[in-house]
Amino acid sequence: MNLISTLRATLVALVPLAALALAGPALAQSPAPAASPTATPGAPAPAPSATPAPPPAETKSPADTPSAAQTSAPPPAAPVQTADPFGEQFSLEPKKVVMLKGNANWDAAFDALIESFKALTALLDKQGVKASGNPMIVYTSTDDTGFTFIAEIPVDQDVKNLGKAMSMGNSPEGKALKFVHRGSYDNMDNTYEAITNHLDDKKLEAKDTFIEEYMTDPLKTAEDKLVINVYVPLK
Repeated sequence: MNLISTLRATLVALVPLAALALAGPALAQSPAPAASPTATPGAPAPAPSATPAPPPAETKSPADTPSAAQTSAPPPAAPVQTADPFGEQFSLEPKKVVMLKGNANWDAAFDALIESFKALTALLDKQGVKASGNPMIVYTSTDDTGFTFIAEIPVDQDVKNLGKAMSMGNSPEGKALKFVHRGSYDNMDNTYEAITNHLDDKKLEAKDTFIEEYMTDPLKTAEDKLVINVYVPLK
């Protein structure tokens, strides 16, 4: 018996950068006018001195010109990654689903769920029906060795020519607590242990079922990349 079976059985039972600048060149100094020579009697008057050249136009220092770093807007801040909600109150809305009942031992639990999803997906593909939501597993009973379940895929229309153990119905509804699991199915024991502790701490009583909603496609996603919402309906 592994830990996840015990946990699930417990759940059912309890359930600017600024630019550097150099100083600009100093203003050019105009040369001092030459001293006028002393007039000598009888000598011709000296020619008037040349008009001093005006000083050169003032040039701007690089420090006077806003740099690109100063004029451009700062980059937007990266979004903050928040933790997944844990024990968030949630209201389950009923959805039309095509379902398949099954049972499995804990040692082959994930394989059994995958085979059920494959059977339902093949039926929908054959009839050209598209899923209208994420696939779900509803656990209806558990014990130390295994469990019974219903695999469900939401659809917008009735599906015909249903196979053995298949039927149309509605997904669970009502108030529940939402938890999020990331990673492989085999590591869900840690998530269910935390869920059990949360229910105990809050003195909450769960119904005799719980739901897993597969936010990533379990048929195409690597098992260690799964994202699964776990819903625990409350009494």
